[in-house]
Amino acid sequence: MSSAPQDGSRDELQDEATRPAGPAAAGDPPSPATAQETVPPTTSPTGDASADDDGSREVEKDFEKLLADAEQQKEEYLELARRTKADFENFRKRVAGDIQAAQARGKVAVAREVIDAVDNLERALEAADGSEDGLRSGVEMVLSGLRETLARNGVEAVDPKGEKFDPSKHEALSTRPVEGTESGVVVEVLQKGYALGDQLVRPARVVVSS
Repeated sequence: MSSAPQDGSRDELQDEATRPAGPAAAGDPPSPATAQETVPPTTSPTGDASADDDGSREVEKDFEKLLADAEQQKEEYLELARRTKADFENFRKRVAGDIQAAQARGKVAVAREVIDAVDNLERALEAADGSEDGLRSGVEMVLSGLRETLARNGVEAVDPKGEKFDPSKHEALSTRPVEGTESGVVVEVLQKGYALGDQLVRPARVVVSS
């Protein structure tokens, strides 16, 4: 009676189970296999760590380069400072030498003027031999003051009698033979010389043995 339709329903259910799955209709939930295929692959954290290491190394290299450049600049500035200091020291010494030379030239110029006055007073004393004692003592006093002035400024008289003739210090006015004296010796000083330290102010005028 009603058993025939029931058998037909079972056949349809079996066909449904054995039939291959077709495309899913809109609104149907995806099958487990499809859902598994559409999951995007996850990114491994190893790539990010490698990138961070590369960045750290670049920063470290840049920092080391900056340190090297700063060290080089420091050495250049130190060398420049040393050269500047040496140049200034040389300049200071040169200026000090120029000042001393100028002072010496000034002293020499004044000394020559004073020496001329000393020569005149010495000649006046020689000519005033036997004259009034008051005049002679006055000339001697003035002469003594001038000699002291020369001495205070480092100017000394040079009397080379008996020394070997030195053309850089002496001016030979004549020669004459002197018994018992070898040739080239100062035997008479006609005019004393003067010197300021190692600098000759005036050569001594002398007679030299021949």
